[in-house]
Amino acid sequence: MIFVWYLMAAAVLVLFSIKCADYVDMLDKKTNLSGAFIGGVILAAVTSLPELITSISAVALGNPGLIIGNVLGSDVFNLCIFGSLTLVAVKAFRRAKVGSSHLKTLVCTVLAYLTTGFVLFSGIDTTFPGVSINIASVIIVVLYAIACKFMASDDGESDSEDDNDLTIKQVVVRFVLCALGLVAASIVITKITDMIDQQYQLGASLAGALFLGVATSIPELTSSIALVRKGNFNAMVGNVVGSNMFNYIIFSVADILAFRSNVYEVSPDSKLLIIFGLASTFLTMISLAVKWKNDSEKSVKKNSLVVNGVIMLLGLLICASYVTFIVCSMANG
Repeated sequence: MIFVWYLMAAAVLVLFSIKCADYVDMLDKKTNLSGAFIGGVILAAVTSLPELITSISAVALGNPGLIIGNVLGSDVFNLCIFGSLTLVAVKAFRRAKVGSSHLKTLVCTVLAYLTTGFVLFSGIDTTFPGVSINIASVIIVVLYAIACKFMASDDGESDSEDDNDLTIKQVVVRFVLCALGLVAASIVITKITDMIDQQYQLGASLAGALFLGVATSIPELTSSIALVRKGNFNAMVGNVVGSNMFNYIIFSVADILAFRSNVYEVSPDSKLLIIFGLASTFLTMISLAVKWKNDSEKSVKKNSLVVNGVIMLLGLLICASYVTFIVCSMANG
């Protein structure tokens, strides 16, 4: 029965997340903001709201170990979304315009992974003297600010036209109401995941990665699919990449709220998340680099077929990275 409640809560989460993404898309059509910023900051913040709320709820429930599985599990799953969509829509992806700021954001994400990995692997006390806040949390905030600056300065052109009659005020009001529903669903699904963890003894990091990480990444999945169907790969990549960077801010927020609890919990699963997260991020960077090299060279059809094959292979490897993490985590359990 507990899994039935989990699925019901996840369905409600998806419903509110899709509506939030719709209203953000409406605001996009009514503004001159770049597609990279819309997808990587605004939409990413909306679709990552479940990760934020569920992580805060995990602290309140006294189970901060769920947070690292939730955040890093979501990041690996998000990149699996990118890999899957570029795999099935490779021709459209190769031809689409994708901003260069996404690669810079991925570099910031790699630095965030390395910072977190240092805390987990080194065993060195990296908290500020006299307080419980980890130095890594401050570094992550700085990296996110830099990534936002990159996305805001990107040149993004949208071919979409404003085809709705709602005013900006009406869109904002409806967006806020849906966001409140999303918050409520996120709190419920966190409590259910905590119950699953306690009942089946999965381990906080694995439970967070499997149940919180996947459920709270469903908004990124649904919104990314919708953007790809509209041919807006720039916003799709921004949504995935921006969500991953935004997820890291959750560490900082949770670190402050957890007081003396250890948010950066060391476990075999958390180390696996760092390893496979980095692997997926590097593969994503290579995929984008291959696409941009193809754009600059204006390749002939023969070379385009080769590029398509390389992008599909990279997409497959990104998906394999997530599957391998799940298999390794279960083996450790």
